Amino acid sequence: MQIAVLLYNGFTALDAIGPYETLVHLPGAETVFVAERPGEVRCDSGRLSLVAEKGLDEVTRPDIVVVPGGPHPETQTGNPAVLEWLRSVDATTTWTTSVCTGSLLLAAAGLLEGRRATGHWLFLDRLPAFGARPTGERVVFDGKYVTAAGVSSGIDMGLTLAGRIAGDEFAQTVQLMIEYDPRPPYDAGSPDKAPAGLVARLREFSPLQQSS
Repeated sequence: MQIAVLLYNGFTALDAIGPYETLVHLPGAETVFVAERPGEVRCDSGRLSLVAEKGLDEVTRPDIVVVPGGPHPETQTGNPAVLEWLRSVDATTTWTTSVCTGSLLLAAAGLLEGRRATGHWLFLDRLPAFGARPTGERVVFDGKYVTAAGVSSGIDMGLTLAGRIAGDEFAQTVQLMIEYDPRPPYDAGSPDKAPAGLVARLREFSPLQQSS
């Protein structure tokens, strides 16, 4: 089983690392970071890099694809190389997945046409332009397509997918191993729970919206 995690300049680090930490333990799995060209790829902060071991042309039949998001998805929704690769590998994947605005890349590639999907709450309204049906759920399965909401939800997606592939006990073992038992100090992790003023300010001023 080969798991390919797509990297591109400006990706959000936890979008890639969350699923990686939960899926890398699958029995017999080979996890590879892939980008247009091998080498260091900087995340959205510009202060952290991950290394892509292989270029897109070297990874042609992964079993699982993970597409992280980033604050400026338009840099990739208009990237022919990435979109063509997604279409090509999707023809043979068992699971095609995304985190955060990564769902916009899948949608731009034409893979979510008519399907239910989620993503970061600030960007859900962009999915219908690509034919997807947005939902505010944290993790959405529609056939072999699995989309996760913003950033931290990639951990939930990875655990849920691990359970589908290797069984509940295996996924629970991974959850315990990484001690994923979140008890956040604030109950402001979604626009439905956060103070209305904070939600409004983020909608207006968030760097995630600079590309609108």
